[in-house]
Amino acid sequence: MPGTLVVTGDPTADHLVNSDPLALMIAMLLDQQIAIELAFMGPARLAERLCGGLDAATIADMDPEEFAAIARTKPALHRFPAAMGGRIQEVCRHVVDTYDGDAGAIWRRVRRADRLEARLRSVPGFGPEKVKIFTAVLAKRFGRRPDGWEEVAGVFADGELRSVADLDSTDALAALRAKRRAMKEAGKTKAD
Repeated sequence: MPGTLVVTGDPTADHLVNSDPLALMIAMLLDQQIAIELAFMGPARLAERLCGGLDAATIADMDPEEFAAIARTKPALHRFPAAMGGRIQEVCRHVVDTYDGDAGAIWRRVRRADRLEARLRSVPGFGPEKVKIFTAVLAKRFGRRPDGWEEVAGVFADGELRSVADLDSTDALAALRAKRRAMKEAGKTKAD
């Protein structure tokens, strides 16, 4: 699978999201209402707290209160750690129930982007924009380009610096930050 995402400034954390499909799914899930770097650092922090690995079945089967405590451990995995801890467990449960614990099976061997879109939309916490961005991440950073991926990804398929899908260096992250600040000041969104 190895991808080319450069997000966190921590080579170990970046390696994990580039090499572990579940880590990539969790990072994308966490990527809302917090800095991109923190979201993509989350899987590495979680793996460390779980003694080194991310396993969908193990996470899905954990006591929700115990898992929420892990998510809250400082530094918390998200600004809403209990809620996102529950959401992580929902994603893991979905991966176990639907893909036998293999998150990469969601996109592996998918030839049509409409099928990928349907699979991603069924993942808890993956709304329309997250599905578009994740499709672009898979295409741009992991070479997974099923037929029609550009239509599913929408504006995130273009060459503009818009989202995590466009982060292949620390310079790209700095440029995205600057662009987002300017867009916020102008009242625009990342899809503009």
